[in-house]
Amino acid sequence: MPAPTSLRAVVFDLDGLMFNTEELYQIVGTEVLRRRGKVFDAELLNAMMGRPPRVALQLMIDAHLLDATVEQLAAENEEVFVELLDSRLAFMPGLEPLLEQLEAAAIPKAIATSSGPAFVANVLNRFDLRPRFAFVLTCDDIVEGKPHPEIYLTAAKRFGILPEQMLVLEDSQNGCRAAVAAGAFAVAVPAGHSHTHDFTGAQLVLDTLADPRLYEVLGLRPQNG
Repeated sequence: MPAPTSLRAVVFDLDGLMFNTEELYQIVGTEVLRRRGKVFDAELLNAMMGRPPRVALQLMIDAHLLDATVEQLAAENEEVFVELLDSRLAFMPGLEPLLEQLEAAAIPKAIATSSGPAFVANVLNRFDLRPRFAFVLTCDDIVEGKPHPEIYLTAAKRFGILPEQMLVLEDSQNGCRAAVAAGAFAVAVPAGHSHTHDFTGAQLVLDTLADPRLYEVLGLRPQNG
């Protein structure tokens, strides 16, 4: 494990890591497939988590041989999802204190997500979070989605640091594989279904963003300190 001084920036995934959106996606996927007499099972959920939206929806279509296009499913998903955002969107445990501690320590931070820019802006703007991050990378900023390392290599380049000087927080196996492949200091924070994921290569697997081990490796003051 590197000394805290070797880590110069932190990159957050968004869905399931900062917000409870993976839980909401599962509700949406279950409803969309229920309408077609299909089941949103664990195998499909694992395959979709952390993937860019078009890739994830195509996996859903292929898994159930759906008579629908990616565009049709995307529109239907958005319709169901917007209703959930208004009533059920929430921070994941420990997010706000961690952001405050990183800011107090002047450690720069960014977001690197497989979601699209319109959705990301919608979510961040609800909590006025965008100004608190140096930059945000979405699926529109890359060619290859997670688990390909492109998005994290791009993040390191934007920061002007080596990938190994960057700590990446991820909740899914696809995202974690992307961080590991990029050479970043990968930290997995599984929640809900992703507790079953394979986080091989991660430097740490934490319980929540409030885990003292995260604060220790970043040289931050523990929340109860």
